[in-house]
Amino acid sequence: MESEQSKSDKVRRTERPLIARSVLNRLFASRSSAARAAVSLEQADRAIALGHALISERGEVSGARRATELLTLYQSLDDTALERFFDKLVAEFSPDPKKVAAAAKNYTENPSTITLRALAHVSEPPRQELFRRFNIATGGTRALVEMRRRVRRDLDTHPHWEPLDEDLLHLFRSWFNRGFLNLQRIDWRTSALVLERLIEYEAVHQINGWSDLRRRLEADRRCFAFFHPALPEEPLIFIEVALTRELSATVQPLIDPRSPVADPSTASHAIFYSITNCQEGLRGVSFGHFLIKQVAEDLGREFPRLRKFATLSPVPGFRHWLSATAPTLVNGRRATELGALLTRLGDDPRTGVPIAHQQDLMTLAAYYLVQAKKGTKPLDPVARFHLANGARLERLNWGADISASGITNSFGLMVNYVYGLSELERNHETYAQQARVVASRDIEKLSGQAILSDRRRNGD
Repeated sequence: MESEQSKSDKVRRTERPLIARSVLNRLFASRSSAARAAVSLEQADRAIALGHALISERGEVSGARRATELLTLYQSLDDTALERFFDKLVAEFSPDPKKVAAAAKNYTENPSTITLRALAHVSEPPRQELFRRFNIATGGTRALVEMRRRVRRDLDTHPHWEPLDEDLLHLFRSWFNRGFLNLQRIDWRTSALVLERLIEYEAVHQINGWSDLRRRLEADRRCFAFFHPALPEEPLIFIEVALTRELSATVQPLIDPRSPVADPSTASHAIFYSITNCQEGLRGVSFGHFLIKQVAEDLGREFPRLRKFATLSPVPGFRHWLSATAPTLVNGRRATELGALLTRLGDDPRTGVPIAHQQDLMTLAAYYLVQAKKGTKPLDPVARFHLANGARLERLNWGADISASGITNSFGLMVNYVYGLSELERNHETYAQQARVVASRDIEKLSGQAILSDRRRNGD
């Protein structure tokens, strides 16, 4: 029989090649990874070189060809290459501080159209001209929108990319202004690609498949979206509307795919129950005001009996604000009770709120919407959006959204903002100039009943 020693020797002889191969594999993998990284950086550098060549081109045909070449290369860059590409866009395509200072001094000493034009020329980042020429390529607009989304995603870890974000936003505000946008009604006959986009992008009330979407496009519903000629199959923003006989206080009937279809000609209210911005790369470009106003005007012409246009909107920041603020905001015993309630609801967001606390939460929600601020503007992001568009904060609705997310965000509370077409400009100016929340008397009264501590009541 073979001895234990010989068996051991045989095992070691067998293992040595395996260990050697493992070491070699790791070595080759390391070298392969380093080689791939080197290739990525070379591609980024080549893209930057193409960018310099592009802004130096004088001929339109050669410029278009170069832009297409740059677009193709840019779209092939991996994360490592993109990081280097963005770094170099900042480093190599920014204004020259010395030239800007000299032009500013020249303009100050000799103000004229010529010196002002020279100052404007040297002050504009060369990146902006690069992006304009890049946009000549087919698909350039889409790529630039995606570029800004990618830049914004990593701004926290790459704050020096902020100039890229600002330059693209500056250009997009011109390229995507209202004059270039097409408002289209979305219905069941719209292309499947666009319908798929609605399901994908819906950010307020999730669309659960095709049957759910179809119900949202029935006769007593409307969906409208803005499109841009450069992105014909990509909605920029869309709004969903329910035609009803009353100011809706709960959202579940509006999004229930099994709800009966009503006769839209009998509707007196148009309820905007979902507004979704689809393109993260276009964040900061204003679409909402124009969309709501035009949709309201179009619906008013189609259905003359409509007398009120309103939203049924979430209050996404209320519960977080209250959890952080309740200990200092609310009177003693009630603060303790509300603190315990918040803790308990944290274990199961679908748990109901006791009736004894519902009125307390309603008054605190009114206070939050009217009084809580971020700088001079309302703390709540949805409130900022609608008030800036000229809406009036009309009514709070208890139990309006009983979904898990609705309870988690705001105990199920939702708000009606009313869009009175004759009041839009006045309300907008009041908000823009005075930062004052335009609210109904009921909301203002409710906000004054908040169970605040004496210190807060005295304004300390």
